[in-house]
Amino acid sequence: MENKQNQLKEASLLDALIPIIILVLLLGSSVYLFEDNSSFGPNQIALLLAMGIAALVGIKNGYKWDDIEQGIVKGISRSLGAILILLAVGSLIGTWMLSGTVPTLIYYGLDLLNPSMFYAASCLICGIVALSIGSSWTTAATVGVALMGVSIGMDMSAPVTAGAIISGAYFGDKISPLSETTNLAPAIAGTNLFEHIQYMLWTTVPSFIIALILFTVIGYGTEAQDSVSRIAEMQNLLAQEFNLGLHMLVPLFLLLAMAMKKVPAFPAVSIGALLGGIWAAAFQPEVITNLAEQGMPAVKATIIVVWTALFDGVKFSTSSDTLNDLLSRGGMSSMLNTIWLIMCAMTFGAVLERVGLLKRAVSAFLKGATSAGDMVTRTILTCIGTNILTADQYMAIVMPGRMYKEEFEKRGLNQLNLSRSLEDGGTLTSPLIPWNTCGVYMHGVLAVNPLDYVFYAFFNLINPVLAIIYAYLGIKILRIPVPTHTAAAKV
Repeated sequence: MENKQNQLKEASLLDALIPIIILVLLLGSSVYLFEDNSSFGPNQIALLLAMGIAALVGIKNGYKWDDIEQGIVKGISRSLGAILILLAVGSLIGTWMLSGTVPTLIYYGLDLLNPSMFYAASCLICGIVALSIGSSWTTAATVGVALMGVSIGMDMSAPVTAGAIISGAYFGDKISPLSETTNLAPAIAGTNLFEHIQYMLWTTVPSFIIALILFTVIGYGTEAQDSVSRIAEMQNLLAQEFNLGLHMLVPLFLLLAMAMKKVPAFPAVSIGALLGGIWAAAFQPEVITNLAEQGMPAVKATIIVVWTALFDGVKFSTSSDTLNDLLSRGGMSSMLNTIWLIMCAMTFGAVLERVGLLKRAVSAFLKGATSAGDMVTRTILTCIGTNILTADQYMAIVMPGRMYKEEFEKRGLNQLNLSRSLEDGGTLTSPLIPWNTCGVYMHGVLAVNPLDYVFYAFFNLINPVLAIIYAYLGIKILRIPVPTHTAAAKV
């Protein structure tokens, strides 16, 4: 093993930058040439080509292909949990459309939400739900999907609505003690969970308030025209197509209850999807009859339509094209492109990590960092860069956390500064990157490209900037005595 390590050449900064620069150029070309279709194949090719360049650099430095391949397998294996959840969410959307759960949410949402306050209310609702269950993904896949439907009914902007949903979902997720990332960041930095949450409030709450104000201003400036007649028309169409009622929300309440009880996401969402199928069979026989082949026996039709909703979603043919576009969704097959993108992104990140290019690129950011502002800024930028390169928010928390933990201590900075920065930079920017697991998930669930909603996810954009401003101004920066050996070395 030692001989093998001695044969490996340490990566230079140029080595680390070559695949990164090539990836940026390829992704930029992909967006320019294919526009909205860039995530449906072109970006995947760009990631694999850049991965090939990274692998060649690793081979140049002494790594064998077998080593690189093991790294790829390990990297993809880290995404398998997210892939299973995505497949389950696809099934859940399909059966909840069929069962009337999502249409019921849309119906009552149209009744309760005022167009002028829609964006701010959407953000706040998602924030409360995510805080309660600790999951931005579950919030987006349930309440978020319904709110996207409401926005269509009110003729509101889909990108702004998606930005509001993501802002609220990630606000609640970030400060919830039930959230995985909220537990991961203090664990990596070596801080207490509740001290970490309390310390995050100083940057998180002001950022969220600013986001709510911005969504309120946008809402007043773009109030939907003819909203009353448009809302009534959409509600009538929903009532004609489905049997609606509060009992249709039982699958949602059960899923939220399981999330609050910390039932793992994959089984919880899968149970929610199956319950949606049962609810469809029990309460939507007319819908099933309309979707089945003419003359098919009722029992056979129910089994086939529900089964199809699980793997291929539902496709409605009503008198309204808007309603058809809104409700014809779901199924595991709808997530296959998302999974394709995740696997290609994780492959690229895994190769960078395995051949030492990621560590070399990240370590270069620390040079010249002296003040608290420098450290916090570089930590947040490193988290963003890791999100871009590894396409995984967990890696964007773990890797910078491990690398910078000792550096914060050497500079007399409490580790709470580190754990907060990991969330400000790692957790919040992940859904803004089209090929990141969170970005492709939100794209798949909300049907809005991250490139379209990125400028409206106000909370996710404001929080990292506010954290950097706080650090340079010395606001809520906790310090500790500099270790003796470090102080002696500086002297």
